[in-house]
Amino acid sequence: MAAGGAKSDDPQPFPVKEQLPGVDFCISTSPPWPEALLHGFQHYLVMLGTTVIISSTIVPLMGGGYEEKAEVINTLLFVSGINTLMQTFLGTRLPVVIGGSNAFMISTISIALSTSDSSVLVNPQQRFKESMRDVQGALIVASFFTMVIGFFGFWRVFIRFFSPLATAPLVILTGLGLYANGFPHLSRCIEIGLPALIAVVFLSQYSPRLLKSKGAMLDRFAILFSVAIIWVYGEILTAAGVYDNRSPKTQFSCRTDQSGLIGPAPWIRIPYPFQWGRPSFNAGHAVAAIAASFVSIIESTGTFIAASRYASATPMPPFVHSRGVGWLGVGLLLNGLFGTGIGSTASVENAGLLGLTRVGSRRVIHLSALFMLFFSVFGKFGAVMASVPLPIVAALHCVLFAYVASAGLGLLQFCNLNSFRTKFILGFSLFLGLSIPRYFNDYLLVSGHGPVHTPSTWFNNVMQVMFSSSATLAIVVAFFLDCTLGYGDTSVGRDNGSQWYEKFRNFNADSRTECFYALPGNLSRFFPSY
Repeated sequence: MAAGGAKSDDPQPFPVKEQLPGVDFCISTSPPWPEALLHGFQHYLVMLGTTVIISSTIVPLMGGGYEEKAEVINTLLFVSGINTLMQTFLGTRLPVVIGGSNAFMISTISIALSTSDSSVLVNPQQRFKESMRDVQGALIVASFFTMVIGFFGFWRVFIRFFSPLATAPLVILTGLGLYANGFPHLSRCIEIGLPALIAVVFLSQYSPRLLKSKGAMLDRFAILFSVAIIWVYGEILTAAGVYDNRSPKTQFSCRTDQSGLIGPAPWIRIPYPFQWGRPSFNAGHAVAAIAASFVSIIESTGTFIAASRYASATPMPPFVHSRGVGWLGVGLLLNGLFGTGIGSTASVENAGLLGLTRVGSRRVIHLSALFMLFFSVFGKFGAVMASVPLPIVAALHCVLFAYVASAGLGLLQFCNLNSFRTKFILGFSLFLGLSIPRYFNDYLLVSGHGPVHTPSTWFNNVMQVMFSSSATLAIVVAFFLDCTLGYGDTSVGRDNGSQWYEKFRNFNADSRTECFYALPGNLSRFFPSY
């Protein structure tokens, strides 16, 4: 008979796990080289889809054509490869990919539309370069804001007050907040997107159970197999003339020969700083970009937490968060210098891929960055890979974003879910984090402007950027309520899970922390654990 009169075979609650069990390769280990290369290529393929979507959206609005789009994609890949290496070697040291950020879309589109009103720039190529220079100036200014927030330790101060209860809505909506990039894009070509979604789910979840040991390879490389199979399927539909008499919109989404990237893409081209000309600076554009960079910091924080969980690492100390944000600022500076047209953030979909494959190896992400650099320089090869139909990419997002959201749900194991205070903070922050951005985005689509419509364009853009981010609203609401609701009550620290984070507040309090997050060699002398 167990203590308290309970029988030994009675159901017991699952124990709290500071590190996620069941991960095949953690942050400091690596699979064999051939397998690691395939995993690295898989991460490259996943981030490539978002890169193409962002470039396909902003370049036409700037006045660019297929040639400019191919150059922007290559530039964004090149800078993303450098930023990923910096983040994994010098930043958080987590297995995260740094790619293009949707948070900067509003500010970039606003700059593109303001340039299109100029009667002087009648040449589309000239207008594209002028728009790109304006975006470059805004990103450069925003990068210094991000570096100050990170390297001067301001983000560390904020993170120190995070509890698992406040963190959970942030990570959950870092994944769920991007639902518009999932099934809505998939439905643009349901005959390709839906089979891709079914293929990913079957290969990653059902094949290991049905095929036993033979399904392990299908499990880890479900993305590669699914993309290859459905891409061939799409080629067959295109060659058979299924879409010949369909609308131009359907043909663009479904046909595999509509990307327009392979022809204008150069064989070899190395992106370089100021390739579009000297950046131009505008105060209004810079303020909107600073707001976007703040949103990017918050969303990257959610991605960092999810990646640390799926890499089977311990919770990140506050100074590691701050160090990672500082290097995000350096990466944003490179985005501005090279002219990517968009800012950078920690890739949500790649963090989800860590969970799908159960491979959280840092070396795999290093190889992924090398693939980015290679395919950005050899443009023709990269253009072939970038011509994957976007509904297939959207199908991958449906699975990968869900994994990030579930990483946030896993943080609730540290909280007292029988507390009504916990229930209110969790439910209220999630509800507002989803409903307010939906209101702002729907208002923008119907009216052509956001609910905040003043004569000051930069102020309108700042409000639209801030209130369109589900993760930002979730952490603001959850953090405020967690800090103020029940202030002074001794049970609050126990209910919100803060006691589980205490030993990870300082770098040397737990031996595992140094193993996961210490900088290589003697670099710690330049970036002390303040």
